[in-house]
Amino acid sequence: MVKEKKKADKKGDKSARSPSSISDYPESSKQDGSAVPQEMSPSGASQLEKQPSETGPKIESKKENQQHEDTTQYEEPVLTKLIVESYEGEKVRGLYEGEGFAVFQGGGVYHGMFSEGLMHGQGTYIWADGLKYEGDFVKNIPMNHGVYTWPDGSTYEGEVVNGMRNGFGMFKCSTQPVSYIGHWCQGKRHGKGSIYYNQDGTSWYEGDWVYNIKKGWGIRCYKSGNIYEGQWEDNVRHGEGRMRWLTTNEEYTGQWERGIQNGFGTHTWFLKRIPNSQYPLRNEYIGEFVNGNRHGHGKFYYASGAMYEGEWVSNKKHGMGRFTFKNGRVYEGPFSNDHIAQFPSLETDLTTHLDLCSGGTTRSSRGFSVSAGKQTSPVSLKKLDGSENNPVLGTSIELDLSWLLAMYPEKDRPAEKKQVEFAILRNITELRRIYSFYSSLGCDHSLDNTFLMTKLHFWRFLKDCKFHHHQLTLADMDRLLSANNNIPVEEIHSPFTTILLRTFLNYLLQLAYHIHHKEFQNRSPSLFMCFTKLMTENIHPNACQVKGSLFSEPQRTLYSMNYIDKCWEIYIVHCRPNAFPPGELTMKMRHFLWMLKDFKMINKELTATKFVEVIAEDNPFIHDGIDSNFELELVFLEFFEALLSFALIAVTDQTTKSGISVPNEELSGNRYGSMQTIANQ
Repeated sequence: MVKEKKKADKKGDKSARSPSSISDYPESSKQDGSAVPQEMSPSGASQLEKQPSETGPKIESKKENQQHEDTTQYEEPVLTKLIVESYEGEKVRGLYEGEGFAVFQGGGVYHGMFSEGLMHGQGTYIWADGLKYEGDFVKNIPMNHGVYTWPDGSTYEGEVVNGMRNGFGMFKCSTQPVSYIGHWCQGKRHGKGSIYYNQDGTSWYEGDWVYNIKKGWGIRCYKSGNIYEGQWEDNVRHGEGRMRWLTTNEEYTGQWERGIQNGFGTHTWFLKRIPNSQYPLRNEYIGEFVNGNRHGHGKFYYASGAMYEGEWVSNKKHGMGRFTFKNGRVYEGPFSNDHIAQFPSLETDLTTHLDLCSGGTTRSSRGFSVSAGKQTSPVSLKKLDGSENNPVLGTSIELDLSWLLAMYPEKDRPAEKKQVEFAILRNITELRRIYSFYSSLGCDHSLDNTFLMTKLHFWRFLKDCKFHHHQLTLADMDRLLSANNNIPVEEIHSPFTTILLRTFLNYLLQLAYHIHHKEFQNRSPSLFMCFTKLMTENIHPNACQVKGSLFSEPQRTLYSMNYIDKCWEIYIVHCRPNAFPPGELTMKMRHFLWMLKDFKMINKELTATKFVEVIAEDNPFIHDGIDSNFELELVFLEFFEALLSFALIAVTDQTTKSGISVPNEELSGNRYGSMQTIANQ
């Protein structure tokens, strides 16, 4: 018989929390099995310890209890004696209550809080095999938050449901340098989580889990530094993803199947080059893959500017294809076993365009091979690419002057061609520098010091050099160049169209002729004079002095480039077909103003008058002080830069300051700031 004591409202003060740290969970160990969580709950004690509370007397009311609590005596439940070998602590009506220490049959021990005969509250339970739980108990069951410590020293700290790891928690294995932090479900990694496979933290996976299996989206960083980011299925790369082999300077973006490239993708080879390299491209394949090999239809872009488009079989050009040499000449026909079928002796010559650092064969760890062979003989090359004379600029750059020379009498064409090539040669160093400068705008870094100019960069160059001051809009120049260079209608005003150095030079000559040919039509060499005047009056004094709101400030550029794609979509939606051939989509100032009105952006800060003033800052033909030309066409650069200027006007000073205060290191991935306000509106 035990005299009943008054209930003491005691709380366990033992936190049992271990310091928070990035933890993880091993791929295969006892702790990962489904049987382990079942051992975490003292199930035998749980069921039997409930009996005392059920067999104890029912309390009718609080008053009655208070009247008899000092005199009533109860029989201690017999079942408790059968389960608990010894108990030290307080009891209330024969039931364990408050803080106590119990030793169970089988070797388990508990030290912590009891309530109505059950382990309830903060406590520590140690199983006979050494497994220990410190944390919250709810009616004999580990619940809410706790720390498990296994006999080998492995630990788990986090959320617990019914004795199993469930919710957010950290696991660290003591026998292997493996740790996991993330979400759990029924004792298994499930949901978002990060696992680290070594002590240095250089090998890890962060992403989705489904019952201990990598499935969904995730990033895997290997010990070598190579990184995969994309979709997973059954612990292997599967679906869309990007793999970067930093050890070999390669990258693949595309489809994967069971850990191997399968489907459509892009594989790029990066070569370290000095700044202002003569080669603006990278070796890159875009096309179909089968079991990690180039197989099917695909394009291979060579660093020198050469390009092959056609059929591939097991990494070799095989079938019908089109090869464009780095000087712009083209061969189209059948290929066999990686060489032109009609020229079997040239089987290794095409691959010299790969710009490899050394001869022989370079083979990556994924089975891609590129061979470098003997030099093409002058006779064979002449026969193959159709060249008749050695170009003044060398074989790497050959100007396409056919359209321009057709404007002159046949007897004058050789002299015109020769003189304009000499003019380009005299300025080639400066033109390369200008090309490289504008190509790098908006690009924070390049793995191989190569930058490729896009139409967006080219527009900025044209505006900086005031080409549009010659009674030509950028849209007019786009149409002029598209007509002379067979550019598809849908790409006439695309900001993403890429421009090689040789294309850049051809564009300059064509624009020079269009702007100045009337002035020099009765003089010779006319084309030479047109180009020289353009260089003297427009390019030399103004190039590389960036104006406009997009590229003039690096911080703003990094913010703005995050919105290029979205703003391009908006631009296209509000464009209308041109009434004149070729009927491409264009936007006029009038349409732009209507769009802003529809978006409710025309207000007291951004008035229609202010709208005209902003666009007229960089264009002399929009506003003459009295009238405004709302029929003027705007290319995407002008549209986007105007939006940026409007953003600085439309947002409050407080918002602007908060956007500027973001640290520089966060800019590349940050989409906050004044531009976001405009986009959201």
